[in-house]
Amino acid sequence: MKQFQIILIGLALSAFIAACGGNAGHSHENSGAAADQNTEAQTQNPDEQGPEYTSAYICPMHCEGSGSDKPGACPVCGMDYVVNENAAKDSDAHGHDHDGHSH
Repeated sequence: MKQFQIILIGLALSAFIAACGGNAGHSHENSGAAADQNTEAQTQNPDEQGPEYTSAYICPMHCEGSGSDKPGACPVCGMDYVVNENAAKDSDAHGHDHDGHSH
């Protein structure tokens, strides 16, 4: 009877490890690629497509409906807008967006 209990505990533990992913011995060889994919996924997040994320000046809290092409304050929380570093990357040196429109 004691042997049966040990086998049953072993099977339950094996099932638990398998259900949790069982990656105790996984390799970190691709950790850089995984980090790149996570960064790419963050930049393509559909929740981050509104003016509160894409404007030249944005609220640090990304309040819905905030964002401007000029400095100012957020109409929702009152915090001062900050320069959106990501918006600067989307424009080239000639002041054109990637879609060809000039500023």
